[in-house]
Amino acid sequence: MFLTDEEKAMLHGDKGPSVQKAMEILVALGESFGAERLIEVNSVHMAGSSIVVAGDAGTKFVENISKQGAKFVTKVTTNPTAIDPDKWREIGIDEEDTALQNRLSDSYKSMGANACNTCTPYLVGNTPRFGEHLAWGESSAVVYANSVFGARTNREGGPSALASSLTGRTPLYGFHLTENRYGKVLVKLEAELNDMTDYGTLGYFVGKQVGQDTPVFEGMPKSPTLDEQKALSAALASSGSVSMFHSVGITPEAPTLEAAFGGNEPEKVLVFTEAEKQKAVAELDKEPTDHVDWIQIGCPNASVEEIKAVAEALEGKVVHPDVTLWVTTSQAMYAMAARVGYVQAIEEAGGTVIRETCPFLARTRQFAPEKGYKTLTTNSAKMAFYAPGMFGLPAHFGNLEKVMKAAITGTWG
Repeated sequence: MFLTDEEKAMLHGDKGPSVQKAMEILVALGESFGAERLIEVNSVHMAGSSIVVAGDAGTKFVENISKQGAKFVTKVTTNPTAIDPDKWREIGIDEEDTALQNRLSDSYKSMGANACNTCTPYLVGNTPRFGEHLAWGESSAVVYANSVFGARTNREGGPSALASSLTGRTPLYGFHLTENRYGKVLVKLEAELNDMTDYGTLGYFVGKQVGQDTPVFEGMPKSPTLDEQKALSAALASSGSVSMFHSVGITPEAPTLEAAFGGNEPEKVLVFTEAEKQKAVAELDKEPTDHVDWIQIGCPNASVEEIKAVAEALEGKVVHPDVTLWVTTSQAMYAMAARVGYVQAIEEAGGTVIRETCPFLARTRQFAPEKGYKTLTTNSAKMAFYAPGMFGLPAHFGNLEKVMKAAITGTWG
């Protein structure tokens, strides 16, 4: 693989042992994927920000790099952690995890990271430009960046993202190359898409059939919201391994169907009908009883608009005493929502707005049984898809109106 003189100097240790190790990781990664060279990046989203991902060994590794005096040379944002900074004890996180998480987070901060601790970095200042090369982890954010912004990134793991943040480089392969960004599967939309839950349902339906291939949506409503595209991105990356999608006439690299496919014919055609939508909902709504005990909204992390919608649904009402309601979000969205009273409205009604963590990146399998949770109820297709396997909790899945009704009545359906 070709390296510039500056990159060779990094690899030979001229910029210190941490940068040298980072370059060794990137060169090995690039060679394994047949990359001809490295490219410069100035935006990294760090997936390995939770101790559930990093573990004790990963935490010590990041600490050691920090103690060597290493500094990030790119913009770096961090994914959710394993704790809420204030409510960790209340929600069931133990003290040992909290201490370990603080060590990991402090190490990232000491090297220059923006410790926003969210899976939606594009909402808190790490907003990519069209065509910009990135090194992002977090699958839903990768799909959003590639598709909605037209930026270019592969799915980076914790070590490769850390290596890019120390060197400002990433290997040139995969979705950094134009020829790998064209669509392969045409998806014709016949069902109505009315809200985030419908977009998530579509993502689940398509992801499980296309695997890693890039879908192209024809017939998408002309003005999908940020939150709707966020839900679509998350579900595509969950039931499948999608890293990018195109919506004809909407996303920047798909002004026409021909442009989305790069002049090629689709390898497969899917049709998303109303019947397919209802079938997909039924597959995600797995819990056969009406029992509701734990409700989770904000996967990916809730925007201010989502928090507002929950607050409005609870106006003049209270959460059922047998139900725990979580709304998970970033510190930045929390602060904005608190300023206009949405957080207070939710918590006065008996819900909890959780910051900087989520069930995926906390030790949910440990605290959920301790709390007595037997089901998980959500409007997120990603959460509903993963909950049975990851947490051992069968899911209720439906739109926000139905989920909030369950929060108030304590029953589903």
